[in-house]
Amino acid sequence: MKRFYFDYAATTPIYPEVLKEINSNLRNNFGNPGSLNFFGQTAMAIVDKSREKIAKSIGANFREIIFTGSATESNNLVLRGILKNAKIKNQKPRIIISSIEHESVLETARDLEKEGLALSGVEGVEVIYLKVSKNGIVDLEHLKKYLNERTVLVSIMYANNETGVIQPIAKIGEIIRNFREKNHPNPHTLVASGYPLFHTDAVQAFQFLDCNIENLGVDLMTLSAHKIYGPKGIGALYIRKSSGISPIITGGGQEFGLRSGTENVAAIAGFAKAIELADKNRQKEKKRIFLLAQYFFKEIKKIIPSAQLNAEKAERLPNILNIAFPGYNAESLLIKFDLNGIAVSRGSACMARSSQPSYVLKEMGINESEQRSSLRFSFGRFTTKEEISKALKIIKKILK
Repeated sequence: MKRFYFDYAATTPIYPEVLKEINSNLRNNFGNPGSLNFFGQTAMAIVDKSREKIAKSIGANFREIIFTGSATESNNLVLRGILKNAKIKNQKPRIIISSIEHESVLETARDLEKEGLALSGVEGVEVIYLKVSKNGIVDLEHLKKYLNERTVLVSIMYANNETGVIQPIAKIGEIIRNFREKNHPNPHTLVASGYPLFHTDAVQAFQFLDCNIENLGVDLMTLSAHKIYGPKGIGALYIRKSSGISPIITGGGQEFGLRSGTENVAAIAGFAKAIELADKNRQKEKKRIFLLAQYFFKEIKKIIPSAQLNAEKAERLPNILNIAFPGYNAESLLIKFDLNGIAVSRGSACMARSSQPSYVLKEMGINESEQRSSLRFSFGRFTTKEEISKALKIIKKILK
C-alpha cells in the first residue's frame, strides 16, 4: 500500500545529509568527550563545533547553548531550574505560562504546583495560566496584569504544535523588558537580578520563523532536532549568560555544569547539520509548503464544504492545518485514514493515546463537538503536490 505521511508536526524523517553526518560520527568519533586522550578530545571537538553552529544560527554565544536529551528535558530544566535558583524571601514565586503550552511545560507547571518547593522557607509556587483568544493568541493585557515583583519566569511557546498559531513573541519580550526597566531601581525586587526571565519553546517554529534571540527578546529558548529532520533523543536549550538557573540532572558536570551525562556526540553532530540545512532552506520551503497547504484545504472544502480551519484568521505556520469535519468523529476518521495509508494526528503526539479532545482547541473556545471532529494535517520537506492529490482521492472516498 502506498503510504502518505502528513504528520510532520509530530516528527520528521531524517535528512540524508544528517544521517550521513550521524553515521560518520558513530564510526569515527566514538570517544568520550570527557576523556583527555586523543579519542575523547576528537569527540569534544565535534561537540564544540556543533555548539558553535547552533549558537551562530540564533545569534547566541558558544557557552549559552546547552545540549539535552529532548525538548521536554529542556523545558523541565527551565521551569525547575529557575525555581531552584530563585532568590525570594518569604514570598511565593510566580511563573506565567499560556494555557495552550506543550504538555512538557503545562504538566511540569502543574507538578510544581502540587509538590511545592521549599524556597527560602516559602512552600509552593504560583502558576498563572494566560487566556487565549478564539484564534489561539495569548492575551497580552492578561500578561501585563499578572506580571509582578514575584514573577520569576514567563514561558510562552513561539508556535503551537496543534494549530500552528504563531505568538507575538517579540511583543511579549518588549513587555517583559519594559517591566524590568520600570522596576529595576528597587533592589528588593526580583528584576534587580534580571527577573522575570522570558522563555519560548521554539520547537515547531525554528524551521520557518526568525529565531534570533535578540530580535525576539528572549532569555531562554528550547529547540529540538527531530522536528527539523534531525535525530530523536537530542534537544538544545539557549540560556542567556547569568540567567540564574540550577541543574536538575547532576553528576559529572558536563554542559557547563547544567546537564550532567556523557554527550551524545553523533546526535549532536546530526542536530547541528539539521540546523545548518534549516537555515539554508527556510525561505524556499516556507513558500513551497504554504502553497501545498493552501491547495490541500481548498480541495478539502470541495469534498466537505462544511469543513472548518481552526484558527483560520490567525498568523500560522505554513505547514500545519487543524481542520474540523462537522458530523464526523476525528478518532474514527484517523483510524480510517491510517488503514488507507494516510498518516495524520488528532493533535499533539504526546497526547495521541488520550480519548480526551484537544485542550488547545478547548482553550480557544471551540465547542466540544468541533473539538472531537478535528484532525491535524502537517506537511514537510518530502511532501509533494502529486502526493497530496493522490491522498485527496482516498480522503474523498472515505468522507463520502
